[in-house]
Amino acid sequence: MRRRQEARLSITMGLVLAVVLGLGSSVMAQFGAPPPAEIQLEKIQLPPGFRIDLYSSDVPDARSLTLGSEGTLFVSTRREGVVYAVVDRDGDQKGDEVLTLAREMSTPNGVAFHEGNLYVAETHQIRRFDAIESRLSNPPDPVLIRDGFPRDRRHSWRFIAMGPDGWLYMPVGAPCNACRPEDERYASLLRMRPDGSGLEVFAHGIRNTVGFDWHPETRELWFTDNGRDWLGDDRPPDELNRAPRAGLHFGFPYCHGGDIPDPEFSRQRSCDEFTPPAQKLGPHVAAIGMRFYNGGMFPEQYRNQIFIAEHGSWNRADPLGYRITLVGVDRDRVTSYETFAEGWLQDGEAWGRPVDVLVMPDGALLVSDNQAGVIYRISYQP
Repeated sequence: MRRRQEARLSITMGLVLAVVLGLGSSVMAQFGAPPPAEIQLEKIQLPPGFRIDLYSSDVPDARSLTLGSEGTLFVSTRREGVVYAVVDRDGDQKGDEVLTLAREMSTPNGVAFHEGNLYVAETHQIRRFDAIESRLSNPPDPVLIRDGFPRDRRHSWRFIAMGPDGWLYMPVGAPCNACRPEDERYASLLRMRPDGSGLEVFAHGIRNTVGFDWHPETRELWFTDNGRDWLGDDRPPDELNRAPRAGLHFGFPYCHGGDIPDPEFSRQRSCDEFTPPAQKLGPHVAAIGMRFYNGGMFPEQYRNQIFIAEHGSWNRADPLGYRITLVGVDRDRVTSYETFAEGWLQDGEAWGRPVDVLVMPDGALLVSDNQAGVIYRISYQP
């Protein structure tokens, strides 16, 4: 009880300091989350026919997920500074072994696999581990792909993914709650060739995206974006955005959620100048990891729909998020937004926080949880 009270006091002090200094959504990175509670899979509510199991129970601070061509699951972290490989050696759809590939990295949140190599995005650089699946027990020294990215701690955790165009995409979040940085790399989504050359800005006006994917049929990019703080409990919403081409601007810092003018910056530009969100998500739910479902296990109505990991609000009076949501998509438009899996939040306190989702070759959906330090497997059987 005493330890729990101390943890609550620590978080409260962090929130007070955030108000004073305007630190926004990065305060949880500095002060941490509540200590993990007992895994309560029986509390997770899913649609009929679905079940949730533990895929791996020993992955501290598990965050972004990517899959190797030989079935190795690569898992990033933020606070731990570690990159893991989870191996299912006997094919029973559970991780049998967790290997540490790298330590003492700088916020290695982003991981992507391409042509046999693992790319890892740290705060200021991207490095590559060559032929990694043949060297899991003896990882090679990483090769520097590109460095020189901003080192700001605010929104410094990068998500990366290889696009269908063969380019590597990576965001640089805003170094603030709401501001207008001169460096155009801030609050944007960048892309580069796999060797790090040809760096360019793909999209502007993105406060902090930590998850994106491409529609399996249209090949258009969709991404989540975290709304600014300190406009109240119910505004602005987080966003799901669609970027069918390069060069679009999604409003930050002038406009939030498509139609909420910023109290400071809206005098300079109006909301009708920008691309509105494809879907407004819950306010402050911290929507991060997302994937289109392209597997064959779930019923047909789930195919080409979006699963989003909503990590959960940190500064809302009534906590919201801590769940997996499902966004219905009909090619270029959203048709629905609903809860798919919930139960990590009980009586206003969270025992787990979903971070990322990944569709496995058998069609199951993996979910990482950095607070509980585990990876779940959601499967379907009629």
